[in-house]
Amino acid sequence: MAPLTIALAQVDTCVGDLEQNAATVLEWTVAAAAEGATLVAFPEMTLTGYPIEDLALRDSFARAADRTLTELAAQLVDRGLGEVTVVVGTLGRTATGRATNRAVALRRGEVVATYDKHHLPNYGVFDEYRIFAPGSEPCVLEVDGRRVGLVVCEDIWQDGGPVSQMDEADVDLLLVVNGSPYEEGKGHVRSDLAVRRAREVKAPVAYVNMVGGQDDLVFDGGSFVVAADGTPLAGSPQFVEHLLVWDLPERGQAPRPGLLAEPMDPDAEVYTAVVTGLRGYVEKNGFRSVVLGLSGGIDSALVAAIAADALGGENVVGISMPSGHSSEHSRDDAADLARRIGADYRVQPIAPMVDVFHSQMELPGIAGENLQARVRGVILMGVSNVEGHLVLATGNKSELAVGYSTIYGDAVGGYAPLKDVDKSRVWALARWRNQVALDAGAVPPIPESSITKPPSAELSPGQMDTDSLPPYHLLDEVLDAYVEHAEGRDELLARGFDAEVVDKVLSLVDRAEWKRRQYPPGPKVSALAFGRDRRLPVTSRWREPKGTIDE
Repeated sequence: MAPLTIALAQVDTCVGDLEQNAATVLEWTVAAAAEGATLVAFPEMTLTGYPIEDLALRDSFARAADRTLTELAAQLVDRGLGEVTVVVGTLGRTATGRATNRAVALRRGEVVATYDKHHLPNYGVFDEYRIFAPGSEPCVLEVDGRRVGLVVCEDIWQDGGPVSQMDEADVDLLLVVNGSPYEEGKGHVRSDLAVRRAREVKAPVAYVNMVGGQDDLVFDGGSFVVAADGTPLAGSPQFVEHLLVWDLPERGQAPRPGLLAEPMDPDAEVYTAVVTGLRGYVEKNGFRSVVLGLSGGIDSALVAAIAADALGGENVVGISMPSGHSSEHSRDDAADLARRIGADYRVQPIAPMVDVFHSQMELPGIAGENLQARVRGVILMGVSNVEGHLVLATGNKSELAVGYSTIYGDAVGGYAPLKDVDKSRVWALARWRNQVALDAGAVPPIPESSITKPPSAELSPGQMDTDSLPPYHLLDEVLDAYVEHAEGRDELLARGFDAEVVDKVLSLVDRAEWKRRQYPPGPKVSALAFGRDRRLPVTSRWREPKGTIDE
C-alpha cells in the first residue's frame, strides 16, 4: 500500500463570507492536489468562518451554508478533484433542528462522512477551563485504504471523549480540525495534548488550525503532525496561510519527518499576533486606513508602528493634537515617528477649542483635564467621519485595568491594538520592533526618546503617570496577581506587596469595570483578556476584605 499524502490547509476565512470561503477551499485544494495530496483538511467551520456565535441560530444562514457546501462539492468535481477527499468545517443541523459544529468529508461530489460536535457553535470559542459533555460518536473515514479518525478542536481536550473511543477503532491517522485562538504559550498546550492523543490511539495526529483576525480573536495557525510516539514530524509557521504536505507511510513503516517551522521569539509572537488582529479587523470590516492620535508617547508610537506593519505606513493617519501643556519634545517625537513609518502626519492644536469650552462652562481639576482628552476624541472621530478611517484607541491593558483613560476621550475608537498588552510589555515590544529594524539595516520605527521618557498624559503642568499610579513595573506585578490569577488581598500581602499599593490598585480596578465595558475591542493575546475572558458585574458592592492578615 502506497503512502497517503495529506495536506493541512492553514487558511484565513471571514465569518459570513460563504462564497469567498468556498473559493478559498477550492483554490487550496487545487494547490494540494498539485502536490500529490489525496486528503486535504481545512480548519474548523471554514465555510462559515469562525466563530459564528448566534449566526448559528439563524435558519437562513444555515440554509445558505448547506447550499454553499453542495455547490463546493460540485465545483471540486468540475475542477477534476473528485478523487480528492476534502475535509471542511461548516454549520450543521440535527434532525431536531439543533445547530452543530460540523466537519464533513467530500469526495466525488458527495458527502462521504459527517462528524457533528454536539455543542452549539455559538458560545464564542472553546475555553479549555470549561467542562463539556462528550460529543458525538467517533467518525472514521476511509481514504485510499487508510482509516482516518476525524474530530473537531475541543474533542482532543476531553478525556473519555470521542478520541478515547477510537482506541478500539484501529485508525491509521487522527485528524483534528481546529479554530484555536492564539494566546501566548498556548502552542505548547496544543502539542502536548496532541502527543497524549497520539499515544492513546497509537497513530499519528494531524492538527490543522486557522489563521487571521476575527473581531477580538487572533488565530495563529501553527498546524502540525506528530508521530504515534509523540515525535514532531511536520509543522507550519504561525500567522501566515500555509499548506503543510506530509506523507502517511505504509503500515509498519516509520514516518518520515517533513517541514518543521522554527518557533518564534515570545515578543515576536505577541507583536505579530497584534499586527494580524489589526489587519484582519480593518480589512474584513471594509476599511483601508486608520487614524490615531500621536502624542509622542510610547503607546501611540507602538500602535502607529503596528498599524504601519499591518496596513502600510501610507494608510496610517497620525494627528498631533497639542494643548497648552504639551511639551515640545512630545511634538517632535510624534513628527519623527510619522516620518519613520511614512504616515500621513497632521497637527491640530486643541487649545483654542478648549478655551472656547471653558469660556462657556467652568470645568476645574480633573474635569478640565478630561475635557482636553475629549476634544481630541472629537477631532479623531470627525476626521474618521469625513475621510473614512478607522479610529484606533492607543490605551494598554494596565491603563484599562485601573481605569486610567477618559471615556469619550482617549477611549474613543473602533479598535484597540494594545487592549490586552500591559505597559511593561509595551516597552518590550517597542524595543523588540526597533531591534528587528536595526538587524535588517533599516531605520527603527519608534524614536528612542518615546521609549525612554517618563510616561505622561500631559493634561496638566508637569504631570506624570506616577502621580496617580504606582510605577508600571510594580503595577503590572500586582495586576498580574489580582486580574490574571484572581488572587485576593490576603494573597497579595502574603506575596510581600505593600498594603497601601495593594489597596490603591484593587480599588482602581474594582471601580473601573464600567469603563472596560465601553472600551473598543482589541486582539486577545493573553490567557485572560478584558471583555473576552474576564467580565465582572458593573454593579457590585464586593470589595476585598481588609485587615485579615497582620500588616
